Amino acid sequence: MEIFKHDAAVDFLGWRRVSLTISAILVVLSIGAILTRGLNYGLDFTGGILISVKYDRPVDISDVRSALDTAGFDHAIVQSVGGAREVSIRLQPGRDKAAAAADSGTVKQSDKVAADVMTALKAKRSDASMTRDPDFVGPEVGAELKSDGVTAVIFVIIGIMIYIGVRFEWRFAIAAIASEFHDTLLTIGFYALSQHEFDITVLASVLAVVGYSINDKVVVFDRVREIFRATRKGEPVDILNKAINSTLSRTIITSVFTGITMIALFFFGGPAVHGFALTMIIGIVIGTLSSIFFASPILLWLGVSKKDLMPVTRDNPELTRRP
Repeated sequence: MEIFKHDAAVDFLGWRRVSLTISAILVVLSIGAILTRGLNYGLDFTGGILISVKYDRPVDISDVRSALDTAGFDHAIVQSVGGAREVSIRLQPGRDKAAAAADSGTVKQSDKVAADVMTALKAKRSDASMTRDPDFVGPEVGAELKSDGVTAVIFVIIGIMIYIGVRFEWRFAIAAIASEFHDTLLTIGFYALSQHEFDITVLASVLAVVGYSINDKVVVFDRVREIFRATRKGEPVDILNKAINSTLSRTIITSVFTGITMIALFFFGGPAVHGFALTMIIGIVIGTLSSIFFASPILLWLGVSKKDLMPVTRDNPELTRRP
């Protein structure tokens, strides 16, 4: 017993009640935000027109909205992109007469709407200009992308559940699957609470987060299984602490260097990858912490023990003679 306490430099499992309580609160908040606020779906999912505008001098978002409201674009979504001089303007189908092009499904009409938008903006600031042609996505295409995206997420989660079920004993499998739902809900909950745009790039990064998160759990759980099988005596809480501490350096190094890459991508990769990088940063933090403070406490709560991991020796005399 003493050797475990000595080797386990940090008693992570000693904080399990606090960590599980915090996780439960965050999960409830995430579910509540998703159900009540919903996600701010991007053009990929909703359909509509996206217009990118650049100003020669810094511009205030409220001034852009004011100019659009005056011209009848009451429900335009305006966001700052890449600093104080660039903005993106999104017109969703069915929101006002200005989005008629998106409803009608013609690129030609979307060009006309974009021209009307630029006329409204230049009436207030003559230094406004479009950085590229307007992007147009029809509502049917957006609905199909949303449906396909949800299907992809479901298949990924089912695939991971099958893999974990085959890879580990049932207690490990339940803890890993529960942590996957936990990490995914918290990541999506962030977007529901913050109302950051949720587009196809963000969805792809959510799937990447799921894979990253389960990889971390597999490393920790493999170590737990090794220590259980190699040890004659020891309480499960001590063995779990030892496993977490022995893999901690690997977890931190992986998370830090992946996080640095994503931070660099966020600041220097351009607006097109902002959503991907932001989701990965959030997912890395959540996935790393959940491996320590959620998955392992759940495993302990399920009553994992050495008996669950030992091979059946009844039909193998050689295994029976081993100490």
